[in-house]
Amino acid sequence: MSSTALLAVAASTNSDQQSYLLQARQMQAMSFIVHIPLVCFGMVFPTLLLYCESLWLRTGDPLYRNLALRWTRVMIALFAVGVITGTILSFEMGLLWPNFTATFGSVFGLGFAIEGTSFFLEAIFIGIYAYGWTRLSPRAHFLSGIPIAITGVTGSFMVIAVNAWMNHPSGFTLTGGQVTSSHPWRALFANRYVWHEFVHMYLAAFMVTGFLVAACYAISWLRGSRSRHHRTALAIPLTAAAVAAPLQVLVGDWAARDIARTQPVKLAAVEGLGQTMSGAPVHLLGWYTDGRVEYGVELPHVLSLLASHDYNATVRGLNSFPAEDLPPVNIVRISFQTMVGIGSALALLAVVCLYMQLRHRRLPDAKLFYLAVAVAGPLSVIALIAGWTTTEVGRQPWVVYGVMRTSEAVTAAGIIPVSYAALALVYLGVLVALAWILRRFATTPLPDEDSPIQLPVTAPSSP
Repeated sequence: MSSTALLAVAASTNSDQQSYLLQARQMQAMSFIVHIPLVCFGMVFPTLLLYCESLWLRTGDPLYRNLALRWTRVMIALFAVGVITGTILSFEMGLLWPNFTATFGSVFGLGFAIEGTSFFLEAIFIGIYAYGWTRLSPRAHFLSGIPIAITGVTGSFMVIAVNAWMNHPSGFTLTGGQVTSSHPWRALFANRYVWHEFVHMYLAAFMVTGFLVAACYAISWLRGSRSRHHRTALAIPLTAAAVAAPLQVLVGDWAARDIARTQPVKLAAVEGLGQTMSGAPVHLLGWYTDGRVEYGVELPHVLSLLASHDYNATVRGLNSFPAEDLPPVNIVRISFQTMVGIGSALALLAVVCLYMQLRHRRLPDAKLFYLAVAVAGPLSVIALIAGWTTTEVGRQPWVVYGVMRTSEAVTAAGIIPVSYAALALVYLGVLVALAWILRRFATTPLPDEDSPIQLPVTAPSSP
């Protein structure tokens, strides 16, 4: 084939890749939006469940056992759906971004290998835990649940480590567009981004799981279901979320300072700072256009204070970066302000909750409080998605920051539009099925809370 023909094929392939870039990103985003709340439950829900079971072991109160039994069924249903969505995401990594995985697989592949191992161990112990309620001694059954909580965290940690590496790449040598040497342990675990991303996500998981579960029981409370079971089932996840919410503010400050040092263009996009300046302000709300924020409420010096803990620190503006390296500013600004706004509201609700529990040893009786808890559940999911939108869209146009552009990683396959529509239908069907299953669980009559429940002291012998 002549050189002219080769150039023509290359140009055609590049044109195909560009035409599918937006569709591939939207397809990945849709999968992520469906999967990420399930990740939160996988990280935290087993811990809440084990806490309930530990209360039963310590007090003998059957209420805690009944609650743990009900939450066990919820955990299984959510894990099953997470298997579906997680598997789809795994395939999308290779199918939508083949150049990314082909080039850097040797760097981050270890992370996904550990994540896969964690997943299989989690599945095994979920089976043991679910079928062991009447087949194991109480203590052995409780111990069988601990690996579920551990593997739920370790698997998620590895995915977060890969994402941290994408935001702050290190641990490899790139020569002629190919990785010639890689150090996966250094890339994944010595990365300065991994720890603030993990802690931020872990606290977010407590907030999402806690507020969502509490929201379900708050709705029941508003409908008149105010038994001891409902009050306890509401208080446990709500307290966990209430502890995490104020801590999230501190972790956000930690993350902001790391971003200011390593991704200054993302920081400028978050604020919509058009010009480099000292004492840079923050604008609440508003719209970025023509190098400045219109219609926003200006808070002088706040961006400099957040970025460097210096009232007059200099912050680089968007005009100091090449135009082709800028992310979509308004998407980043709106998602960031959505996250911060909702997070602040949830932190305020958490303070009220913790004050009442510490001072009066109970939750508030006001109907407005339970309305707020009911709304906090879906709002926490919105804040979670907005936060990841800030992280991922703010990194654009890079899939590996400063090393590989997203446009260089995308596939040129022409099947994306059909796959996109089919995937949307799959997710719709899965979510409808999940809603139906959880509804069935919620309407199943509870055992008598006061009836004694006997379990075998030792596992039964084999037939």
